[in-house]
Amino acid sequence: LPLALLEVARLKPAAVGDALPDWTLECVRPERMRTVAAILRDPNPVHWDRAAVAARGGGDRAINQSPLNLAYVANMLMEWAGPRCIRRLRVRFPGVVREGDRVTAGGVVRELSRQAGVLLAECEVWLDVQGSPRAVEGTALVAVPEGTARGERGQP
Repeated sequence: LPLALLEVARLKPAAVGDALPDWTLECVRPERMRTVAAILRDPNPVHWDRAAVAARGGGDRAINQSPLNLAYVANMLMEWAGPRCIRRLRVRFPGVVREGDRVTAGGVVRELSRQAGVLLAECEVWLDVQGSPRAVEGTALVAVPEGTARGERGQP
C-alpha cells in the first residue's frame, strides 16, 4: 500500500476535542525556498537573499513563502486522514517562517458531521514555529475515513 494509505489505516477514532497528530519539519531549508520562488515566479528576494531581508529590517534569514507554510498544514491533514481528505482549508498568516526554523503543524477536531454520506471533521489548524509566534492559523474541513469517528452530530 502507498504510505499515505498505510497512515490512514492506523488512524485512531476521531472525536470532538481530539488533537490531530502533529506534523513536524525539523529545519526549513533555504534551497526549497529558492526552488519554490522559481516555480511560483516570485520575484521577491526576501525568499532567497538574506541581504534583501536585512535591508528591509527583517533580520538575517530568508523568509519562507506562505504557500509552503500552508503546505505543511496540508501535509499534516493528509497524513491524518489520507491524500484526498481536504475539502476546505481557510487560513491566515499572522507570523512568518524563516530559514532554519523548526515548524510543527497541528490541529483539533471541533465538530463532526455527515454531508452527502461523507463523514466530515471541522478542525482548527495551525503552524507553530519553535521560539516564535504562530505562523498560520485557520480551519479545515476534512473527509474522515468511515469507521474512525465517535460522537458525530446525530450519532451516539
